[in-house]
Amino acid sequence: MITGKTLLVGIIGDPVEHSLSPPMHNAAFKHLEMDYVYVPFHVSGENLEKAIQGARSLEIRGLNVTIPHKTAVIPYLDEVDPAAQLIGAVNTIKFNEDKAKGFNTDGLGAVKALEEITPVKDKKVLIMGAGGAARALAFQLILNGIGDLVIANRTPEKAVQLALDIQSKLEFSPEATGLGEVELSSTDILINTTSVGMYPHQDQPPLIRGQQMHPELVVNDIIYNPLKTNLLKEAESIGARTLNGTKMLLYQGMESFRIWTGVTPPVEVFERSLMRTLGNKI
Repeated sequence: MITGKTLLVGIIGDPVEHSLSPPMHNAAFKHLEMDYVYVPFHVSGENLEKAIQGARSLEIRGLNVTIPHKTAVIPYLDEVDPAAQLIGAVNTIKFNEDKAKGFNTDGLGAVKALEEITPVKDKKVLIMGAGGAARALAFQLILNGIGDLVIANRTPEKAVQLALDIQSKLEFSPEATGLGEVELSSTDILINTTSVGMYPHQDQPPLIRGQQMHPELVVNDIIYNPLKTNLLKEAESIGARTLNGTKMLLYQGMESFRIWTGVTPPVEVFERSLMRTLGNKI
């Protein structure tokens, strides 16, 4: 029951009605008997600054930030966590005593999910895509000690731009290439951050075929609808280990929950809610 003592957190974006976060967070608050509620807020770009000011005034405890505000929100914050500063994007805000601090839990969630399958330290990673998700994963993987990184994109210039930005901020030099030039014989981890194969285009051919892979490869597609993309099917056909996007989604949300409340929610509560919601949507 919501009362005058209930604490408020939520998510801002444009659009926001597709978000899977409210069911996960509210299920965890209920399970842990915490007097919080998580609410989605549709916020257009021209109202972003006012939304942050309003959140302060309403004593909202925290917000997730989704497309298209992850970069645009930064000027309206008082402080940004070092990893989020490197990435140049914020997906979590904590409000505390007139201070708004930004974090990025996307990369953390992705790396935690990967490390359930394989350590990332000293590994050679190839990331397909050069957008916001690729950027978050690239910086976090480097911070976690990977050995080599290749960024492959349909527009090679965007891969080069991301590689140069990483090089300017960290003592690390990624390789940049076009998707047609991908070579996986020495790659340990392949990550797809593009939308190829995502619902409603799940029948699209994958960017990489099984014959290009090898059985020791770990293939991570951050898409979670469908749960098994054509890329993952190709990987399974040659015996490679696979990972879809659900665990990344779970762990980035759980880290936001922890930042706001100081409590790490049970993964099974988040996962049960997520799979139930996905089952209704798919």
